Amino acid sequence: MAPEPPQQRLAKHLDIPIVATTQNAARLGDTVKEIVSQLPEKHLLHDKTLFSMLTPTVQEALQPNTSVIIVGIETHICVTQTTLDALAAGHKVYVLADGVSSCNKEERGIALDRLRAEGAVVTSSESIM
Repeated sequence: MAPEPPQQRLAKHLDIPIVATTQNAARLGDTVKEIVSQLPEKHLLHDKTLFSMLTPTVQEALQPNTSVIIVGIETHICVTQTTLDALAAGHKVYVLADGVSSCNKEERGIALDRLRAEGAVVTSSESIM
């Protein structure tokens, strides 16, 4: 079994809710079992077909004007759309630079620069802890 990511361990320890989404599981597959098996008992795992994870189901789970920490893949697509939607909804958004990735490595830096310019705090896992 893969080691538990430190961000996830911290969230469990501080009883911070974890919301995880899968992008169109019917076509692209489920979230890998190594991640799902390490989620705390109180978590939301939601399938979506939009690029943003702020679906109505996820929005209901988030309290208004809270801080959210975002990690994920395809920084230039799903992470970007989620961050922009969360900012528009009034959340304080932290994007963990060491917790995001893209298939094309050039896209990651471009997306992080854009998110910083849009008002997200781009930081590292160690800094957030």
